[in-house]
Amino acid sequence: MTKAKITAVAGYVPDDVLSNFDLEKMVDTTNEWILTRTGIKERRILRDISQANSDMALKAAQELLAKRKISAEEIDCVIYATVTPDHVFPATANIFAAKLGAKNAWGFDISAACSGFLYALGIGAQFIETGKYKKVLVVGSDVMSRIIDYTDRTTCIIFGDGCGMFLLEPTEENYGIMDFIFYSDGNGCKHLHMKAGGSFMPPSYETVANRYHYVYQEGQAVFKQAVYNMAEVSAQIMEKNNLKSEDIAWLVAHQANKRIIDATAQRMGLSSDKVMMNIEKYGNTTAGTIPLLIWEYEPLLKKGDNLILSTFGGGFTWGAMWVKWG
Repeated sequence: MTKAKITAVAGYVPDDVLSNFDLEKMVDTTNEWILTRTGIKERRILRDISQANSDMALKAAQELLAKRKISAEEIDCVIYATVTPDHVFPATANIFAAKLGAKNAWGFDISAACSGFLYALGIGAQFIETGKYKKVLVVGSDVMSRIIDYTDRTTCIIFGDGCGMFLLEPTEENYGIMDFIFYSDGNGCKHLHMKAGGSFMPPSYETVANRYHYVYQEGQAVFKQAVYNMAEVSAQIMEKNNLKSEDIAWLVAHQANKRIIDATAQRMGLSSDKVMMNIEKYGNTTAGTIPLLIWEYEPLLKKGDNLILSTFGGGFTWGAMWVKWG
């Protein structure tokens, strides 16, 4: 049976660093408060306003193509997970593909907040498994600094900018994307969303004046749901596939909050040395967190390693995926 195998990984984060000490000068917070509650020390910011989301992805893609030793023309499809697209339309996937020179690829965007990359990876795997395509590029990229209110201490401490991506190709070996479970619940919208900018509340002088074009989050409600759902779906994917804690090499969890990640690992029966973590350096890069983790930890991965990818995001959206590293 054909499976979708991850054959190349790449990532990119901007050079500019926004530390907790920088935020102390901007809002009423402290390094200790942020670090204790989130595990974040700093995050990367794309300060150059001439650069957009697709420009971050372009840098990562150039690395990926060089690693895989293929040309952009060989890419069949681009699936681009983001909540900070270059434009409302056209899809950032199309803009990115044009910049990359992937002239034989079609593409589309996925908007599922922090779960976007995992959703996109599941969709990409289906294209590979059916035999429809041979090379699918799955991108997770967000420039969260462009939609964060840096006078709101509840949100500005959390998010950063970054991009990661996987190349999926077919294999007849028993490796790659083995299984996934996805969920969503639109009732969670009221707890985490952007108030204006869509058809429900189009842009106006009033929406701009009221700062409605930034991320709005009710932290306690989101935290409670994230802790429960991310932990439960991670345990569920293991139980469904008869995987025990000793079978798992790594938990690859969305980097929203260290306490949420720790709770997920505990529910799965995993020790901290089996948990990928880079939240202290990058914060929550939304769709970028999971591929950025794999990008950084790739030298430690061995063929046959069982990875559990787990996420929770606004919407609410959540899910888990079992990957056997090939």
